[in-house]
Amino acid sequence: MAEADHWVMIDRLLELALDEDVGSGDVTTNSLVPEDEIAYGHFVTRQAGVLAGMEVVERLFSKLDDRVRITRIAREGDRVAAGQKLARIEGPARAVLTGERVALNLLQHMCGVASLTRTYVDTIEGTGAKVYDTRKTMPGMRAIDKLAVYLGGGENHRHGLFDMILIKDNHIKLSGPNCPQGSVACAVGMARDKSRLPVMLEVDNLEQLKEAFEMEPDMVLLDNMDADTLVEAVRLANTIPAQHGLRRPILEASGGVNLKTIRAIAQSGVDRISVGAITHSATALDIGLDFD
Repeated sequence: MAEADHWVMIDRLLELALDEDVGSGDVTTNSLVPEDEIAYGHFVTRQAGVLAGMEVVERLFSKLDDRVRITRIAREGDRVAAGQKLARIEGPARAVLTGERVALNLLQHMCGVASLTRTYVDTIEGTGAKVYDTRKTMPGMRAIDKLAVYLGGGENHRHGLFDMILIKDNHIKLSGPNCPQGSVACAVGMARDKSRLPVMLEVDNLEQLKEAFEMEPDMVLLDNMDADTLVEAVRLANTIPAQHGLRRPILEASGGVNLKTIRAIAQSGVDRISVGAITHSATALDIGLDFD
C-alpha cells in the first residue's frame, strides 16, 4: 500500500474513533472547562517499551482543534524507559480533554505492538531472518498496526487481499475444474496468467515444496513445519532450483511461532517469519497524560 493510502486509512479510523467517543459533544468538559482555558501537559510512559503512534496522536488532535501543539521529546521507534516523558502537549483545554482518551488508547496500543515486535526482532538477532506481520488485525485497525510493527523493527506483509497473491490450500481445494488434480503448479500458473503481482504459495510438506519449485513462485510459505523440517526445506531450496536452472524462492515460515520457538525457526535458514501474535496478542503499554 502506498504511504499516502496508508494515511488515508488512518485518518478514516481517527474520524470514526472521534465519532464513536465524542458524538454530539463532550458534555462534561464543555460544562466545566472555560472555552479560553489552555492546557499544558506531557505524555509519560509508566513502562519501558518502544514508542509508536505519536504522529497518529498529532493527527487526531488536529481534527479536534488545529491550535493544539505537540512537541515530541522521544522519537518514533525509540526505546523508552518507565517514567520517561514522550511528548509535550499544549492547546485549548477543551480539545485536549476531549481527545485524551482516544489518543491514549491509540498510543498505548501502538506502543504495545511496537514493543512486542521489537522483542521478537531482538530474539532472532544475528540469524538473518526477518519478522513479518500478518493480516491478523482487528478490522479497521490494520494501518496503525502495521505502522507500529514497522516502528518496532518488523516488516509488513501484504496489507490486504489486493496487493499480493497468496495461494493457500483452500484456494486450491475450491478451484474446481480450473485445477482438477489440486495441483500447486496449476494454481501458480493460473495466478500468473491473471496478474503480475508477486505470487506466494503456501505448502504443507516437502513434496509440495519440490513441486512448487517448478513454477518459480516469488515466495513459498512453509506452513506449520517443525524446525527439522524447515532445515530440510531450506536445504532443498538451496539445491534443487540451482540444479535445474530455476529461481530460488524466498522462504517464509508461519504457524506455531512464539517467543520460545522463533529462534530455532530463524536458525533453520528461512528468510522470513510471519508472526500473528505481534498484532493480535500485544498488550497495551501503560501511558498517561499528566497535566502541569
